[in-house]
Amino acid sequence: MPGTPTTVYIGLGTNLGDRAANLHQAVQRLASCSTLLAASPIYETEPWGYADQPAFLNQVVQSETSLTPLRLLNCLKKLEVEIGRTPTFRYGPRVIDLDILFFGDRILQTGRLMIPHPRLQERAFVLVPLNDLAPQWIHPVLGKTVQQILADVDTSGIHPYRLA
Repeated sequence: MPGTPTTVYIGLGTNLGDRAANLHQAVQRLASCSTLLAASPIYETEPWGYADQPAFLNQVVQSETSLTPLRLLNCLKKLEVEIGRTPTFRYGPRVIDLDILFFGDRILQTGRLMIPHPRLQERAFVLVPLNDLAPQWIHPVLGKTVQQILADVDTSGIHPYRLA
């Protein structure tokens, strides 16, 4: 029997191939894991962690899911492969990346999954679109709103993306 739906925020990123189409396909396929409630605007962002690669497109979606956190992670990893992600290296280029940012107000630390996302507060490319959807969402570990966390990061490399 499915559990009570939980609000989740999922970060999407892509910098290979048709980036806008990759995001669109990912949002459509997320229906197999969750019910879409809202999607942020898309932003073009400078690479983070490894600079010698193409710019990313990033977006955040708000969904509800009855899956457990690990089942949602498994579903997202399956979608990444279906969309065309192949292994590269940490912070390297990718067709699609799907990360669980928040899973309700849960705090989870396992070998495979950490919720909230452990580096969320350092990443303007996640915080800017997340702030569009949930500026008052409270980070359950830091006790700060998304808007407050965003105020402490450099957003100069984040630009609204206009579909051609």
